[in-house]
Amino acid sequence: MQKSVFLLLVLVVLCACGHQSQRVTGCTTEAIRIDASLDGIQDAAYIAQLTPVKAVLEREMNVQIGYAPENMWVRDPECPMLNWASDALWEAAKKVYSGKVDIAIVNMGGMRCSWQAGPITRCDVFELMPFDNRLVVLTLKGSDIKALCESFATYGGQGVAGMRVKTKGGKLVEVKVGGKPLDLYKNYTVATSDYLSGGTDHMEALTRYTDYWNSDLLIRELYLEAVREQDTVRAAVDGRMTMLP
Repeated sequence: MQKSVFLLLVLVVLCACGHQSQRVTGCTTEAIRIDASLDGIQDAAYIAQLTPVKAVLEREMNVQIGYAPENMWVRDPECPMLNWASDALWEAAKKVYSGKVDIAIVNMGGMRCSWQAGPITRCDVFELMPFDNRLVVLTLKGSDIKALCESFATYGGQGVAGMRVKTKGGKLVEVKVGGKPLDLYKNYTVATSDYLSGGTDHMEALTRYTDYWNSDLLIRELYLEAVREQDTVRAAVDGRMTMLP
């Protein structure tokens, strides 16, 4: 009997505790530098096991696949790297898509490094495009292309090929596709990434496609192929994204 009463009291207390609200009364933080000072706590056995794999990977990644005679820097609203990347994507899309590809679009945020003048290695391309984004081709109305370019005017330039965009004071002034003024009632095909097709980086207009074709090809692999084919990689600012104050 006494044992039963005791268990009942314990159950009541536990239930009561379970219904009590909890709140944070304080916290402390500590900055830990991730640098050579932590080498002393490394797992020696793990490092020994990883070293041969690391050596093989470094040999593969440091293979030269091309050459850049000039620095290919990244900067908005237009820069050599954005122009090269959008042109490379455009040309790759033309090879694999059955129809005409009018435009290619890449985002500034997707360019994760610049390339210094000199040899270009596989590692350089992986640094530029570390994501597993895939090439897609979208069909968009001209009015949606205009909306897309208006977002460029508001938030800053992006990489484009096959198109020239001019803005002033944050407002869209002119858009030309294939050398002709944008037709708001015409359908255009846009090569881009599956990531951007979701409307990221203020590109909501890309979600209003009327047709969607997924190549299942990694953009990084397309860039690797483009560098190999070109051998000497060149790109320059040519006014395709002109943003006046």
